[in-house]
Amino acid sequence: MNKRIAVVSGGIGGLGTEICKTLARAGRRVVAIDLPGHPDRIDAFSRATQGLDVSFEAADVADFEACAALVRKVEDEHGSLDILVNAAGITRDTSLRKMDRRQWDEVLSVNLDGVFNLCRHAVDGMTTRGFGRIVNISSVNGQTGQFGQTNYCAAKAGMHGFTMALARDVARRGVTVNSVSPGYCETAMVMAVPEEIRARIVDNVPVGRLGKPEEIARAVEFLGADDAGFITGANIPVNGGMFMSF
Repeated sequence: MNKRIAVVSGGIGGLGTEICKTLARAGRRVVAIDLPGHPDRIDAFSRATQGLDVSFEAADVADFEACAALVRKVEDEHGSLDILVNAAGITRDTSLRKMDRRQWDEVLSVNLDGVFNLCRHAVDGMTTRGFGRIVNISSVNGQTGQFGQTNYCAAKAGMHGFTMALARDVARRGVTVNSVSPGYCETAMVMAVPEEIRARIVDNVPVGRLGKPEEIARAVEFLGADDAGFITGANIPVNGGMFMSF
C-alpha cells in the first residue's frame, strides 16, 4: 500500500516538529506547512528531520485561498491528503481590559480560522476517497481558562466544538476528527518562561513535571492510525493530570 500522506500545520514549531518526526517514523509521508520568511527555523527543522520522509511547504493558514492552493498541490503531487494535523497556533496574551482588536483577530485567525481553512479544502478529497484522519491540537487552557488568554482560550475551546461538529458531518465517510489537548510541555515557548513561574506551573501538574513533545506526538500518531476508525469527536487530554474530567 502507498504511504499515507500527512500534512502538519505549524509543522516547524516545537510540537509540530516532533509530530512530523513521529508520523514519518510510523510510515507516513509528511508535509510540514508553516509561514515562509524564517530561514533559521526552517534550516533547524530540516536538520531535525534529516533522513525522514518529511518535506516543507510555505503557507499561511489564516489565508483561505492559500490553504486551498496548498491542499491542491499536496493532492496533485502525492495523490491524496490522508492525515491533517492542525497544530498552528500563536498567542497574544493580555487581560481583556488591555486587549485590542488586532490581538483578538490575530489569535482567532490563526488558531481557529486556520483549522476551518485547511479542513474545508481537505475534507472533500478525504470523503471522496473514503479515508481521512483529522487531528486538531487544542490546549488544556481551552478547557480550564487562563488569565490573560481570553483570545487563545476562546480559539482552543472553539476548536473542539468544531471537531465534534465536523466529526458528525463526515463520520459515515471513513473520516475521523479528534482533538488533542496538551498541557504545558518542554517547548521553546514554555522554557522561555522565567524559572520561578515554570516552577509554579509544575507544582500544579499532578505528575510533577512538564510534558515532552513526543508524548503529544504519540497521541496524534495514535489518532491518525488506520485502525483508529472508531474514535471520532473525542478530545484526548495529554496534560499530566492538570485537568481531569469525566
